Amino acid sequence: MQLTGQPLLITRLFGIQYPLIQAGMIWASGWKLASAVSNAGGLGIIGAGSMYPDVLREHIQQCKAATQFPFAVNIPLLYPDLDSIVQIIIEEKVPIVFTSAGNPKTYTGLFKQHGIKVVHVVSSAKFAVKAQDAGCDAVVAEGFEAGGHNGREETTTMVLIPAVKKQIHIPLIAAGGIATGQQMFAAIALGADAVQVGSRFVCTPEASSHMAFKEAVVKATEGDTQLSLKKLVPVRLLKNQFYAQVTAAEQSGASSEALAQLLGRARAKKGMFEGDLEEGELEIGQAAALINQIKPAGEIVAEMIQDFNACVGQINLL
Repeated sequence: MQLTGQPLLITRLFGIQYPLIQAGMIWASGWKLASAVSNAGGLGIIGAGSMYPDVLREHIQQCKAATQFPFAVNIPLLYPDLDSIVQIIIEEKVPIVFTSAGNPKTYTGLFKQHGIKVVHVVSSAKFAVKAQDAGCDAVVAEGFEAGGHNGREETTTMVLIPAVKKQIHIPLIAAGGIATGQQMFAAIALGADAVQVGSRFVCTPEASSHMAFKEAVVKATEGDTQLSLKKLVPVRLLKNQFYAQVTAAEQSGASSEALAQLLGRARAKKGMFEGDLEEGELEIGQAAALINQIKPAGEIVAEMIQDFNACVGQINLL
């Protein structure tokens, strides 16, 4: 399948068929999902945020064995063991790295010395310019609708993308609330060169997240998620007992230290990987309301490209 009117900046930069990138979500984005998306023509990403260094190395090697196409690794820059993770990425010759939740200057120069392309995730035009100045090859501008590590500004994707586009000259990848080919078309119409899709790929057999979490996402409707923990690192949560505890604490004026204590350790693992739907942290984007089926990653890529092409055809008829 070909993409009608294909944007070339990102496909040329990464050596992929479609300008469609899977997000590096913790507890969901292992080598099985990354390789499936890459084999389908997109760019698969291994999410290093939930992996110890030796586990990451194993996933990179497994991904190499499962696909002949490019893939990437996502590194949240606020996580521990960063130096070890960076060294493994260099040793394993990973071609592309996505960094997030931190200063893009930290490792961009080192990666580029080793021929690795670097993309940084931002939530505002100001931070997009900083990423460009740091030498990044592209940026992901992630709107308020997204799950995972979000921005405090609460700028929606439809506003964020044109705002960032005006300020940078490097390729721009849109993220946040994108789960369909129609939304992909809208993002590219706004000035994006590609889209990054997270929540939709959670509900795949290849995602390493727990089946109970996947089924909860499928059942979610409008209003079932909320941006929370803004005093720590903002994340969008599926509403459950833990979310209610966080909300009550925030409304009572809890400090960041108190919220960190409430969050504790391994709360995300408990929810998304182990399937505790009440006490676990369930990170997911607003696009959950559009997801009603668990299906293979390759089918999702093909469906999004087909629907994107249909949108192009409709516009050409006007």
